[in-house]
Amino acid sequence: MQSSPYQPGRDGQADQSGQADQAGQADQAGRHGPPDTARMPGALIFVLVIVTAHALGTVFGGWAILEENQSKQEHGQDLLMPMGMAWFVALFCWGLAALQVVCVVLARKRRPWVRVVLVVCLAFVALSTVVGFLGSLASGAPSLAVFVVAGIDVAALWVVCGENARHWFSVRGQAPASPQG
Repeated sequence: MQSSPYQPGRDGQADQSGQADQAGQADQAGRHGPPDTARMPGALIFVLVIVTAHALGTVFGGWAILEENQSKQEHGQDLLMPMGMAWFVALFCWGLAALQVVCVVLARKRRPWVRVVLVVCLAFVALSTVVGFLGSLASGAPSLAVFVVAGIDVAALWVVCGENARHWFSVRGQAPASPQG
């Protein structure tokens, strides 16, 4: 027969293990904050890292288009695209990257629109990398790196569309209690 934490044990002393367990749980609750600050699932953190990496790549890509067009113009070569179109593409890339970074920053706030934006951005990026891999395959030089990135993008999209992400972004943290007076 097991003794309760408040009843004497076999040797007549109170069993302290139950009290220690309760104290440990209280200490953990204090360390991790109130229950409304739940930990984000690891798969979602993976997705946010992928989105951040794509945002950095998108910023670099916009800059690279402008730089390459400028270099070709200085050397008298044909431009990749008209300069106005290059600026439009660069601004689109930078806007998309800014939106992705905002979503990563606000993901902890559990806003449903953040999930929708992440789904749209990841769908766009996954489609782009799949098309890039198919293009490399059609040219006769399949790119394993693009294939791996496409697989990671599809997996990230799958996670954001899944139940974990739906639950994370649909459950709001409790509002702080305001004093009534």
